[in-house]
Amino acid sequence: MPRFSEPVFIAAGLRTPFGRGGGALASYTAISLSVPLVQAMAHQAEPDLVVWGSVIPNLGWSNIAREIWLDAGLNPNVPAYSVVLACSTSMTAAFAAAGMLGGGTDLAMVGGAEVMSRASIALTADAAKRVTDLFSKDPSAALAALQNMTQEDYVLPTKGWANRITGRTMGDHMEETAKTWSISREAQDDWALKSHHRSIAGWNSGFFGDLVIALPELERDANPRADTSAAKLAALPPAFDRTSGKGSLTAGNSSPITDGAAGCWIANEAGLTRLPKATPYARLVDYEVSAVDHASEGLLMAPSYAIPRLLARHGLGYADIDLWEIHEAFAAQVLANVAAIDDAAWVRSKTGVNAELGAFDWDRVNPNGGSVAIGHPFGATGARDLSQAVKELWPMPAGSRAIVSICADGGQGTVALLERGDFSPGQ
Repeated sequence: MPRFSEPVFIAAGLRTPFGRGGGALASYTAISLSVPLVQAMAHQAEPDLVVWGSVIPNLGWSNIAREIWLDAGLNPNVPAYSVVLACSTSMTAAFAAAGMLGGGTDLAMVGGAEVMSRASIALTADAAKRVTDLFSKDPSAALAALQNMTQEDYVLPTKGWANRITGRTMGDHMEETAKTWSISREAQDDWALKSHHRSIAGWNSGFFGDLVIALPELERDANPRADTSAAKLAALPPAFDRTSGKGSLTAGNSSPITDGAAGCWIANEAGLTRLPKATPYARLVDYEVSAVDHASEGLLMAPSYAIPRLLARHGLGYADIDLWEIHEAFAAQVLANVAAIDDAAWVRSKTGVNAELGAFDWDRVNPNGGSVAIGHPFGATGARDLSQAVKELWPMPAGSRAIVSICADGGQGTVALLERGDFSPGQ
């Protein structure tokens, strides 16, 4: 049964350049960084709905989507709401908007932002209650209590946004998964090198030119390194497992701390007519949101469950996918998830899919680089991946398909199936 009663399309949007943590974009907030992007997209077309997200909490706002829209000085009659699903946040925004099309909603602007350089510092729940109770009785004592706070009273991002349940970072978890799947350091570095070379080539060829708006502080992505090499990557020390002598994840084969914002469009046929005629788009055929027990399957392995199920639902195999846009939280994560779906016995036992899916073609993956090189602002990655995939799919023949896959903290993941069709939306 089709996912949607009427065709739903994803159209390429815009994004900011992605900046290095602590670098050119560090003075922004997730709101202020999104404002020029939303203004630029609204210059293309005014949406009927805005869905936006950010992952790192901030007590200064609750509905970041509405705050951005109003700060941008745009039509206050356009509704906006926020979503969050870790690294899948802005892809989830796309799925949510797709389900709301119709009834006068034909075009939605979706996306997300993260300024990882400016993570908020908060009090623990117990410390906050102590101070709040004091303020109602003795404000002077409350101020004194604030001055006497210790490190234990604060929620600090000292562990790289560690998973709350396990107390360990995504990198810590991924080290375990890399060992489980025998993902070598050499394979990780090789994939990281490809990511950097491909993203630099994408910039040099002009691929990113109409996907990225220039900011006064930064005109192009700051993370891709034209001068990196296999030798330089091999020289980097382990970033997470530093004591066993077997650590393989490094700063070079992991996605870096990044600031950035990204958006894309969700439309029906009527909505497509409102976008500039040159805008690349593809049909959103279907999607899958998956979750696994990260205590036994690995924190970032949910896409390996979603991909076979999504393809089997449509009678497709790996050879039927012309483009794979796979989020690179870590090079090891890409390699481990593909190793899983390329193992027919594992697919049958874990996902319940008995269909023969065939062999995986690595030459179709991330032709313009991925998050290891481009960067990974949590809330922005989904929209960046979707826009990039749509543009990559655009010059391919009608009927070409793409899979866009994102892993997310908490043992979750999202996967989209796109198709480049010969559509006639009245443009």
